[in-house]
Amino acid sequence: MEQHVTPQRPAAPVRTCIGCRKRELAVDLLRIVARQRAVGDGSHTVEVVPDPQRRLPGRGAWLHPFSVCLSTAERRRAIGRALRVSGHLDISALERYLENRHEHS
Repeated sequence: MEQHVTPQRPAAPVRTCIGCRKRELAVDLLRIVARQRAVGDGSHTVEVVPDPQRRLPGRGAWLHPFSVCLSTAERRRAIGRALRVSGHLDISALERYLENRHEHS
């Protein structure tokens, strides 16, 4: 007799932190994106910004919302690789976000 297998609901999305490389549920990680920003002299800089609502356009990367994972990702140069951008990365907005989040937690 043939057994009928009921389809299971898809599991929650799992992503890998670019800092510590641990896999976690996406809801437990912070999405970050890179945005081009014009500088006064006509050149551009790449700003890495947090995307807590997961709505900003562009390629995203995932990071535990902890300074230690950000430091590790920066040391490994994983942010630029994951976001597929090169040059100097301005992560000050991301650092501010993590500091403010820590103060309110």
